[in-house]
Amino acid sequence: MEVGLDPRLADDLAARYAKLRPWPGVTGALARLADAGVRLGVATNCSEALGRVAAGCVGVAFDVLVTAERAGFYKPDPAPYRLALTELCVVPERCLFVAGSAYDLIGASRVGLDIWWHDRIGMERPPAAPEPLRHTSDLAELAEFVLGE
Repeated sequence: MEVGLDPRLADDLAARYAKLRPWPGVTGALARLADAGVRLGVATNCSEALGRVAAGCVGVAFDVLVTAERAGFYKPDPAPYRLALTELCVVPERCLFVAGSAYDLIGASRVGLDIWWHDRIGMERPPAAPEPLRHTSDLAELAEFVLGE
């Protein structure tokens, strides 16, 4: 689709993807969960190549990485969420989805996932989206919540 941008900008963005850094607190929260034996997965609308680069920038190893490219659908379609659940070998009732996008509220809820919305920038909840279990601007309490502390 044409949007009036120079097509070379996509190549420039892809070349700089490895410079991404997670929001403050993300690596620490995820590392604490991983150290406690919690399996971690990612469902992203990135391509396979960019998804691996972005996940690698977090500084924590993920057990599962599902990209839209591999799932064959973009979120909020249920397919990427279902594939992540399948590969994590977990039922929705035993999984918490940490959403970074308002539209993940719709997609993740369609497969029965509870959602912690990490809303760093103050997005509006889409009209069709359910209320998340938690709605925060950071992940300061995520590990405690998941680990029941």
